[in-house]
Amino acid sequence: MPETTAHVTAAEISRIAGVTRATVSNWRRRHDDFPAPSAGTDTSPLYDLGAVRAWLGSRGHTQVADPREELRTAVRFQTSDPDRTTGRIGFVLTLARRSPDQAAALADLTDAELVARAAEEVAGLLTSLPGPTPASPLFSASDGSTLRALLRCVREEGGPAALAVLAERELEDSAATGVYGTPEPLTRLVAELLPAAVARVLDPACGSGALLAAAAGRGATTLLGQDSVPVQAQRATVGLNLAAPQAEITVRIGDSLRADAFDGLTADAVVCNPPYGDRDWGHDELAYDPRWAYGVPGRSESELAWVQHCLAHLAPGGWAVLILPPATASRPSGRRVRAELVRGGAVRAVLALPAGAAPPLHVGLQLWVLQRPEPGGPERKSVLFVDMAGAPGPAAGGEAAGSPRTGGSFRAPIDWAGLTARTLAHWEAFTADPDRFAAEPGTARAVPVVDLLDDLVDLTPARQVRISRTDVDPAELSTRTETGRRELTEAARSLLDAADLTGWTPPEPGGPAREWRTATASDLARGGALTLLRTVPDAKGPEPEPDGASSATAPPVLTGADIARGTGPTGDPAELRSAAPAPVIVVGDVLVRAIAGGAGPMARVADETDAGALLGPQVHLLRPDPARLDSWFLAGFVGSAENVAGASTGSTVLHVAPGRLRVPLLPLDEQRRYGEAFRHVHELRARARQAARLAEETAALLTDGLTGGALLPATATAMATAGAPASAGTGPA
Repeated sequence: MPETTAHVTAAEISRIAGVTRATVSNWRRRHDDFPAPSAGTDTSPLYDLGAVRAWLGSRGHTQVADPREELRTAVRFQTSDPDRTTGRIGFVLTLARRSPDQAAALADLTDAELVARAAEEVAGLLTSLPGPTPASPLFSASDGSTLRALLRCVREEGGPAALAVLAERELEDSAATGVYGTPEPLTRLVAELLPAAVARVLDPACGSGALLAAAAGRGATTLLGQDSVPVQAQRATVGLNLAAPQAEITVRIGDSLRADAFDGLTADAVVCNPPYGDRDWGHDELAYDPRWAYGVPGRSESELAWVQHCLAHLAPGGWAVLILPPATASRPSGRRVRAELVRGGAVRAVLALPAGAAPPLHVGLQLWVLQRPEPGGPERKSVLFVDMAGAPGPAAGGEAAGSPRTGGSFRAPIDWAGLTARTLAHWEAFTADPDRFAAEPGTARAVPVVDLLDDLVDLTPARQVRISRTDVDPAELSTRTETGRRELTEAARSLLDAADLTGWTPPEPGGPAREWRTATASDLARGGALTLLRTVPDAKGPEPEPDGASSATAPPVLTGADIARGTGPTGDPAELRSAAPAPVIVVGDVLVRAIAGGAGPMARVADETDAGALLGPQVHLLRPDPARLDSWFLAGFVGSAENVAGASTGSTVLHVAPGRLRVPLLPLDEQRRYGEAFRHVHELRARARQAARLAEETAALLTDGLTGGALLPATATAMATAGAPASAGTGPA
């Protein structure tokens, strides 16, 4: 098997060593034994990774690169080889099943011993992975460093993180298009829309297996998946074995529409996030397929082909939840199929999500909830529509629309807890009694089937939940508007007080910015000035609760989205997958989001609201020694954009390495002066957020009232009294 030497850039060396680019440049100039460039160009040199690591080790430099970034670097420059990737994916399963002591013993092996152990253990797993058995050796003598990086990633970040990195290289060469990952909060919402009693669940485009894992968390015991990309099918197999070790798992490779691996099988439920916009889905060759019970999908309607494929695999009365682009609900070419789906009672609900809830981030996706009709079953007279598209945008710390590296507009974080609770409340009320569903004007409405079967058959939730004039009580709206106006006035006054920033001056008129010596958080931790804490994810997933146990009494979990939104802890402790007890937050802790980008602050100081909460997996905790470090001083500097950018690794998603954050070395009294200033900035941001929210809510109430006839514009006299100029002319009668 041909080998390719792993090369790294100067920037990657800085991330591996936990130093700045300037430090690497100094090493090159000052140390004659620093490895010479072995590839690249004069302006963009590349260095042999092994030689760099050996040089760093000889000088006592600890490698502090993010484990995922280290693994990514180790595999990035190697020749793409599906067989080798299969071996590594299988090795993840054996690693994740080890105890911490066993994993530590494995790390003590030599590279040659580690390669031999991996080959021995993976050989017994190959028959359980989808696809043909590799003909070539899975590992070579040069794979020791890669396997060691894989071991570290599994130990520190968990099996799913390692699987994601391993799949990246093969997916780069994949021809699959329109395929996107599904964020964990969305997978949970999809699973919770299913009845609790479903046992056999199918995902015909399973990808990483995230939706099936969420279904297993709800009690599914038989998990069936298929994906056209081999590395995804293998990744799903291993990931599901880690997430649901007691479940019966079957994952196959192949295009579900053209080569259905589960032909004739029916499941209790189907979940699916299918490819979008695929014009080569097999329209011509599948024109007479028996799955098209509701009409042959058009060439541009691959999503409606997936809808019918999922329905065909349901037992009568079974449920399906699909994540679909909004065009599926309104494209003219799909009108006839949509009409038959609605007329036949297969469509039970269409739920609109805010833009950024899942990739592609600029599109507000929809959840279609389907049910296969039962012979002689009840007549389905209405369809539920819920429009949550007005909820705040993507969760900071997940996938954001912009980042410090790529630019772009930032959206506010999604309140997944609130969005999920509201959506499920509407869904449960509808399923309990569709005929008596109480509409929420502008958000949720049960629409009679007969009203949907018009010339468009447009199933867009925003179109179906519009506020009608009859839905608004003028007196109630006037009261709500006046209350909102008073709250907005108070918030505006509070914001003006916080904006009083007099006395903030430059160091010297016309002089340069102040400079100071800095130390990394790792250096400060070694010196005892602070403690770095984090929640280590458990690759095996959470242990089942003992009989009678409940997460209702467990402390809440503080998430990265909570920091970005400025809210208290909102995470669900039942979803906290930790290999060890999660750290408990105390007043004065500095909390830093682990994923850079998105709107909102990157860091804050824990107060009484946060105290006692558990630390979420996407948050770093810096606990300062109050005799040496001021909390607000520390939070202000580690949360700055420049500091976060310098401590971040990754390409699309930027992971913050907390040990690389830099802190000025200042006396404690001067730290406190800076700390008071940063506390003032925090108050300014919080009050501005409150005023902006109240302004939007009040403006929406006024607009709805004026356009719906429930409110009348002020008279010219009233406007003049309020200080507004009266119109010089007359308007239309």
